[in-house]
Amino acid sequence: MPQKASLLFWHFSMEINSNSSNELRNFFGENQNLIQASSTGRLDVMGGIADYSGSMVLQMPIKEKATVTIGHRNYNQLRVKSLDIIQNNEVFLDLEELPKDYKEANQYLRKIDEGDWVSYIAGCFLVLTNEKQVKLGGLDILVKSEVPFGKGVSSSAAIEVATLKAIGELFSIEFSGTELPVLAQKAENLIVGAPCGLMDQLASYFGKEKYLLPILCQPDKIYQRIRIPDNLYFVGIDSGVRHAVSGASYGEVRTAASMGFSIIAQKQGVSKYDLISTQNHLLPYSGYLSNISPSQYEAKYAKSLDSMYGRDFLNNFGVVTDTLAVIKPDTYYNIKASTEHPIYENHRVRFFIEMLKSLTEKNYLELLPLMGELMYQSHQSYNQCGLGNEYTDLIVEMAHSKGVNSGVYGAKITGGGSGGTVCLMVYGKNGLLTAKGIMNTFKKQTNQDSLVFFQ
Repeated sequence: MPQKASLLFWHFSMEINSNSSNELRNFFGENQNLIQASSTGRLDVMGGIADYSGSMVLQMPIKEKATVTIGHRNYNQLRVKSLDIIQNNEVFLDLEELPKDYKEANQYLRKIDEGDWVSYIAGCFLVLTNEKQVKLGGLDILVKSEVPFGKGVSSSAAIEVATLKAIGELFSIEFSGTELPVLAQKAENLIVGAPCGLMDQLASYFGKEKYLLPILCQPDKIYQRIRIPDNLYFVGIDSGVRHAVSGASYGEVRTAASMGFSIIAQKQGVSKYDLISTQNHLLPYSGYLSNISPSQYEAKYAKSLDSMYGRDFLNNFGVVTDTLAVIKPDTYYNIKASTEHPIYENHRVRFFIEMLKSLTEKNYLELLPLMGELMYQSHQSYNQCGLGNEYTDLIVEMAHSKGVNSGVYGAKITGGGSGGTVCLMVYGKNGLLTAKGIMNTFKKQTNQDSLVFFQ
């Protein structure tokens, strides 16, 4: 189970190093009782953007974590400070002025000069107030994150989960099952305004060191963790290109996938009314693209999907099931590739997991190249959707050219794509040394200031 938050007292705490102690003392009062909670980032091994279409995904926590420390404030304010932001790193929010409505809160927080980062924390506060129907008072909140922003390793989810864990502990709020990650996603979707799936928050909350976490995103079924076999490593190499899940490309691919499902459903006779109802039993494949098998897709639907402008889709098909999809009339949507990706990715992930479970020292030479090929296929599928990037392509090509004899078996872009991090699957010390060499060569060729992520 996820680790609980901890209660800190200045004069008794022996677990805080001197630098952390000084940072906390400078922000909080000497005798203030504090709650501190942490949550890690994650490396997307397989699955990625297919989460919003109901795919199986496979996630690994990284060692970097976000830590949120909070205490009661005498004023009816949120005083929030980030130790990772250079400009406007401390924000005061009057709780009487902060809108309770999510859309209004989004617009209100966007007006804060260079303060969009605070939406993640304020969003968690608001969803707890509204969804759990609890009255929360003023808070001092200090945020420090080792998970770098814009690298595709889920920095936002780490902060959201840590914030919810800390506030929940301070106010004795109980969460059951996947409730906390669902609330974290709601904060990011409706208040931050990023149309992410639930994968990141679930991985950040349920991830465990040295294990991979399978999740069936329909919407939030957690499977038994899989211990990473000895000598097998998943290494993340940062491309140096900043990724944002709120960026246009990610949102357009998600919207195009929802358009593809709508076309498939309507061609099966589903009415527009039933498509926008909340009753998934009225929809084919329980409302998830990933439940369509590749053979069914090729036989029944592949020929009926075409790219088109948003206005043409609205005229001919009208509606989609995804409430976060935004159809822009003048945008040209790559519907076929965006629809195919989750259909094939779901099966790639499932095959990958089954081979991973069967992996031994006797058969790794046979299975790892097959698993690696699934990663390369996933990467190419990202590119076909429009979520590739020349720098992530370069890292993947370097990995591919090194080959299995170097200990490198597979590589793919992670998370939302369009930059961010590439995940490499390597075996043994030879594979780790090769991965290090790939990173160093990449840095020399591109002058990118890259990072490496692993457990």
